Amino acid sequence: MNTPISPDTAIGIAAVERDTGLSKDTLRVWERRYGFPTPDRDANGERVYPPDQVEKLRLIRRLLDVGLRPSKVIPASTSDLAALLECHHRKAISPEQQERELTLMQYVRLHRSAELVTGLHQAVMKQGLQRFVAETIAPLNEAVGEAWMRGEIDVPEEHLYTEQVQNVLRSAISAHAAHGGSPRILLTTFPDEHHVLGLLMAEATLVPEGASCISLGTRTPLADIRSAAVNGRFDVVGLSFSIAYPLRQAVDDLLELRAALPASIEIWAGGQAVKGKERRLPGIRVINGLDDTLAALKEWRTAHAD
Repeated sequence: MNTPISPDTAIGIAAVERDTGLSKDTLRVWERRYGFPTPDRDANGERVYPPDQVEKLRLIRRLLDVGLRPSKVIPASTSDLAALLECHHRKAISPEQQERELTLMQYVRLHRSAELVTGLHQAVMKQGLQRFVAETIAPLNEAVGEAWMRGEIDVPEEHLYTEQVQNVLRSAISAHAAHGGSPRILLTTFPDEHHVLGLLMAEATLVPEGASCISLGTRTPLADIRSAAVNGRFDVVGLSFSIAYPLRQAVDDLLELRAALPASIEIWAGGQAVKGKERRLPGIRVINGLDDTLAALKEWRTAHAD
């Protein structure tokens, strides 16, 4: 029998879905099939979860995203999952990247923003914008997320990191921005998605290829996205979904936007929340990583070649 969860710390199933990116249906299936998670019930009979189970669910989601199966990771302890994620991350990057990452992470932990900015600028100058995004920012994002889940950094450090990376990316993008290039890509997020880093990483990958990218920033109403895309004669609308965005909501919103836009305007959807969800999103190009962003660009140009 489960120990009752304190009402002060209990987390509702809707909040768990938003936090972890795991759908309510998935959580219920795992509960029946694997015996985890083990929620309690609130006064209304709704499932509620303790913070330690939500922490484990975050780790499970990240490991699923790198290709592991639920049956392998769900029975493991939280500490084993964290170690497995760290091991996978280390295998995925070179020794040079590891050294750079350790240095930049130390700047984050110590709130040394000036050194962090200098290190990021040096990396982008050395690597070029696309490699900087793929080889420095993408793995560093993972490292920051994992450090946050392990309690090694707090919200202020995460915000410091995000703000400085955004500033460096915006500056580098401005230096590369193409005018009159094709396709014309409108970048934004839906109203419940306030994370902008995914958009900036996509833009930083596309602009060196000559694509013309215009960003509306985050949290744009669907009607405004449609109006801007049609009136601005854009070729593509690109949207980003962080891991915390509920999949069901992402699917519903994307399909509504697809129905609202003319067929001539493509929709590209990227980010952890929609990764690998092509079957649920007919008529929408799901972007499964930065390399796939370039593949989508190549496909568009091939299809629209004169």
